[in-house]
Amino acid sequence: GKDEAGPRRLRAAAMAGFVRELERRAGPALRLEQRAAGGVGCVVWDAALVLAKFLETGACPLARRHVLELGAGTGAVGIMAATLGANVTVTDLEELQELLMVNIENNKHLVTGSVRAKVLKWGEDVTEFQPPPDYILMADCIYYEESLEPLLKTLKDLTGPDTCVLCCYEQRTMGKNPEIERKYFELLQRDFELEKIPLDRHDEEYRSEDIHILNIHRKRTVGPQ
Repeated sequence: GKDEAGPRRLRAAAMAGFVRELERRAGPALRLEQRAAGGVGCVVWDAALVLAKFLETGACPLARRHVLELGAGTGAVGIMAATLGANVTVTDLEELQELLMVNIENNKHLVTGSVRAKVLKWGEDVTEFQPPPDYILMADCIYYEESLEPLLKTLKDLTGPDTCVLCCYEQRTMGKNPEIERKYFELLQRDFELEKIPLDRHDEEYRSEDIHILNIHRKRTVGPQ
């Protein structure tokens, strides 16, 4: 009957969380659902906004390129790449797939490349994601010490000599964060070259002194590994 439709609708709305709009330079904003409850992957973090808007500057040609996003959360960065013509796979844990699908569906009319969601657990087999993508995107992926080794293994397994990894992170000064960051970059530098993208190349509005974007490539090594 008519009366139970009301409460059901309300309940659905409560579960849907809240929508974050992300303006685009060309055309309508992305509409990104977030989840109020749950783990870390459920809101659009500032680093994701900064990276998504950096992609829009055109600094990295994305049209028809293969792009993989790690720890995609809401999918903001990967979906933005797909609106710029990239063929994107957004990846995260099983429990975030539903949110990723919802956001892909909500924004599919803006996508000029392609975008799909898949489960990727750091440290596990990445055969199904081969050959190496042109770009790997990561926004705010460094916050747990336990995840550093698996994340680095995944990066090594996924990157080819020409893969460009764009890693955007908010420098955090609280608690163990600085130590975890330092350890991460130390480990990363064994196999990768890191180059910081200057702030004046970030989107003029979506930028911040304490949010950094790194351009990361495999080291060109010769001889025994």
